[in-house]
Amino acid sequence: MATEVRVPTLGESVTEATVATWFKKPGDQVAVDDMLCELETDKVTVEVPSPVAGTLAEIVAAEGATVNAEALLAQINEGAAASAPAPTAATPAENTVAPAAQTIAVMVPVLGESVNEATVSTWYKAPGDTVAQDEMLCELETDKVSVEVPAPAAGVLSQILAAKGSTVQAGGQLAVIGGEISSAAAPAQASVSAAAAKSYDVEDAPSAKKLMSESGLTRDEVTASGKDNRVMKQDVQKALAAPQATPIPPATPIRAAVSTDDAAREERVKMTRLRQTIARRLKDSQNTAAMLTTYNEVDMTEVMALRNEYKDLFLKKHGVKLGFMSFFTVACCHALREVPEVNSEIDGADIVYKNFVHMGIAAGTPTGLVVPVIRDADSMSFAEIEKAIAEKGARARDGKLSMSEMQGGTFTISNGGVYGSLMSSPILNPPQSGILGMHKIQDRPMAINGEVVIRPMMYLALSYDHRVVDGKGAVTFLVRVKEALEDPRRLLMDL
Repeated sequence: MATEVRVPTLGESVTEATVATWFKKPGDQVAVDDMLCELETDKVTVEVPSPVAGTLAEIVAAEGATVNAEALLAQINEGAAASAPAPTAATPAENTVAPAAQTIAVMVPVLGESVNEATVSTWYKAPGDTVAQDEMLCELETDKVSVEVPAPAAGVLSQILAAKGSTVQAGGQLAVIGGEISSAAAPAQASVSAAAAKSYDVEDAPSAKKLMSESGLTRDEVTASGKDNRVMKQDVQKALAAPQATPIPPATPIRAAVSTDDAAREERVKMTRLRQTIARRLKDSQNTAAMLTTYNEVDMTEVMALRNEYKDLFLKKHGVKLGFMSFFTVACCHALREVPEVNSEIDGADIVYKNFVHMGIAAGTPTGLVVPVIRDADSMSFAEIEKAIAEKGARARDGKLSMSEMQGGTFTISNGGVYGSLMSSPILNPPQSGILGMHKIQDRPMAINGEVVIRPMMYLALSYDHRVVDGKGAVTFLVRVKEALEDPRRLLMDL
């Protein structure tokens, strides 16, 4: 019986790919999950495993061909292959393991949209430990979230193939449960990787070779991330984007000015993936958007009075405290309806207007800033918003937010006031076109009806992308937020 091998799901908004490399040829025997070929999109590299064991009968899409999602790649005749090819001469690495019982591979789970690698941050088990099914084995750290890896079955952890601190690819193997325990497995793996580091026998991606040729880069100047030390297009792009090291003139040795005592008191800590991503995205935002900030101030008297009057009743009925964030969220939703360009994004030569509000609420955590998203906030009540903010905030602090919970935001609110900030200019969260910065509420003397009175005041800051939002729209948006908060009845009457 023939089984069709088709192009897998390529990711959101990705409709086609290029066949970069075939690892098998017609007539070859393949086992289940053997890598058949590699596809290259404009975002990621996708490996295509064999769905069945058998013989590769026909390759329909040759190397270099462009294929659409779900297109036919090849056909496999089932039943003609064993579960794995018969071994030939044993290598030292192969001699370290002699499985006397069934072994189960522990694989890197799905990491999320557009995330294809992670760092092994912690192993909770060591080789030789007995594990129960679903017991946590290790934790992976991506540039967005932490991912826990449970044991797929009960047994004994015989090998750890990816040590703490190593980088693993989506779909890669982390460990083995069952079989004989091999302490030499990790060094053998390392020696194979080291030997492969200088092996250029593997064919690099065609697009990568073309880009290297055009840019004048050599193979040694590019760090490969593909299978079997293969250079992909994105590897060349990273090498081109990397800042070139500038030699320090001998006359100005920077580190020489630091005394031995000072150096001994320093601590050098590698940035986490989350911190690296925060740094990169913030700088990308500054480099990409024409960012500008406009300011205003709001008298919080009426909101504070309304909150104090109903907070106990609100808590009793809804089971959640009434905070200021729900007022600001609802006020922003009303303002976004009047000034829709603030709730839009630029896509190439198009402006995409969002007829909904997925509100991002920036939250500080022990590991860095994250922005969970409250979807369809414009259709939620005060109680629903407060419950969502409380739930997302708790998950953020515990590091339990999923990828989907931090994607798709159309506008963001950042509350630096909880840390005592009196005034700041928030940075856009791309591809969004606006972000509102809240600040500390401070009693200040204000002129009201010809008299000086003390009022609880807060500075507001709206940073916006001037490419799509004009100054008039930005000021109008901030004024509408101010008006709604100074007279909360406007929110009830949709004014």
